Amino acid sequence: MTVPVPPSRLRVTARMFTQRFSATPRGARLARLLASHQFTVWGIPRGTDLFDAAVLVVAELTSNAVLHGRVPGRDFELVLAYDDEGDVLRIEVSDTHPSRPVPLVRTASEPDPEEERGRGLLLVEALAARWGVRERCGPGKTVWAEFDLRATPADLLDPLAPVAPARPANGT
Repeated sequence: MTVPVPPSRLRVTARMFTQRFSATPRGARLARLLASHQFTVWGIPRGTDLFDAAVLVVAELTSNAVLHGRVPGRDFELVLAYDDEGDVLRIEVSDTHPSRPVPLVRTASEPDPEEERGRGLLLVEALAARWGVRERCGPGKTVWAEFDLRATPADLLDPLAPVAPARPANGT
């Protein structure tokens, strides 16, 4: 005799993707490519603002793990979580370096236009609803970012949605 499982226990609301990568530029690139594939598997269409923003955040955080959080012989870890009921997409990148990231905005009032580095966390802050840093079990830290999908208009999720015509600059 089989015991029926209540329907509430059958529903999976959170989807997870976890993978370790070598702390190299190639590892960061592979993490970005696999994350973009995972987003499409979860139903976030390519070409939408949400997809592009999430992929950019993955690229920035994994790049930081490789450039600033690299410890020779240690990998970094990417965790993606998509919660259907909570409407949250969470991105986490963990590395084994003990130093915490410092956003450029805290060290200077305005970035030097000639500087090639230092804007990654500013992009993460601008694109994600929330982000932060926490200690991890073991050495290092985890930098995370969340996208609130309830605040994302439906037309940002649908690349085929009609776009409102642009108004002329002179108001006519």
